[in-house]
Amino acid sequence: MRRVVRILTALELGIACLAVATIFVLVLYQAVQRFLPVPNVLWTGELSEFALIWLTFGAAGVLVTRDGHIALQQVDRLPSPALVRSAQVLAMLLVAAIAAAFAWACWDLVSSAGALTSPALGLPMSWVYAITLLGLVSTTVRALARAVGIARGRIPLAAEGPGDVPPATGEVQA
Repeated sequence: MRRVVRILTALELGIACLAVATIFVLVLYQAVQRFLPVPNVLWTGELSEFALIWLTFGAAGVLVTRDGHIALQQVDRLPSPALVRSAQVLAMLLVAAIAAAFAWACWDLVSSAGALTSPALGLPMSWVYAITLLGLVSTTVRALARAVGIARGRIPLAAEGPGDVPPATGEVQA
């Protein structure tokens, strides 16, 4: 099972890296074509927008697994580890529920948008939505797995993790 997760993580990170590189190259080319006498390519803006969508949703599941999303971690400072664990489990369950609802809506887009194509590229919109759907499904599954891991104590709380800084005590240390 760990091997499957590693392969899926590598695939998701590969999509994210490819999307970042695509965005960089296409936006750079858009800037160049404004100031230099190079051919004007219309589809660069469209593809860079799609790459941003793929980056966002392609990496969402990995970020849930690695606790890389933006979060308010004031709950982690509560004195009761059981309360902290409960709040983190609830947060992961909410992430899973919301991602599942979006995945359901995205499935409707994938299944109904087969005839639609993007204006400049002529890319089927179902392809654009398919990577988004996969990212949302990954986010749902990974959030549920993380909620179970936190509930069972297999995933350490933030204050228990190695190398974490304990909550501030008000003292300045040199």
